[in-house]
Amino acid sequence: MSRSKLLINELLVEVFNHILSIEEETLRNRGIKLSMNEVHIFEAIRNAKEPTMTNIARVLRITMGTLTVNIDRLVSKKYVVRYQEESDRRKVLVKLTPAAINILKEHDKFHNEMIDALFIDMDLDKDEVLLKSLENISEYFKNKY
Repeated sequence: MSRSKLLINELLVEVFNHILSIEEETLRNRGIKLSMNEVHIFEAIRNAKEPTMTNIARVLRITMGTLTVNIDRLVSKKYVVRYQEESDRRKVLVKLTPAAINILKEHDKFHNEMIDALFIDMDLDKDEVLLKSLENISEYFKNKY
């Protein structure tokens, strides 16, 4: 593998792992005792146009079985409510409780603080090439996967 490819791979993996690690530690320090996986399930539910189990599993790129196990756990912890649509009882939808919404507020706050720090520390708003490159990388992954 070329030096450029090795470096890009290393940087992407390193940044991804750092963000997850820092995110989890920050949320724990704020009293949130959930895994990042659970918090990201909340995020997928909140952002879904129609929060069916099928749609959530597709967005998260996990199987229905895996999502069901996770949702069962979140229901027992009183963070998620599962219900069936009245007009089509085959559709199983999920909804966040106020406790989950409060956790998402802290999660969003973390992301805002992280991005604000990047802009202050690295002066990112002036680096058009970097912003365009990040945009291209994001678009690549959306289209490819």
